[in-house]
Amino acid sequence: MKYATSRTCSREIDFEVENGIVTSCEFVGGCMGNTQGVARLVVGRSVDEVIRTLEGINCGNRGTSCPDQLAKALKAYRANH
Repeated sequence: MKYATSRTCSREIDFEVENGIVTSCEFVGGCMGNTQGVARLVVGRSVDEVIRTLEGINCGNRGTSCPDQLAKALKAYRANH
């Protein structure tokens, strides 16, 4: 699934989920080291666990962050599957 991010340096998150588990995750744009780290940490974890862990993380005064955007993307995925 492709998710267009909002108010972050990353522009998009591409991810796959199988049986409720994140199987791949890649951020397009953003701080490469941080987004690669987040992506690696979420692979193999359940969608619900990732949402609980990342939701609400704030970057500066943006009201969101790349991790928070991933939580939003997974919530959108969950709502449609």
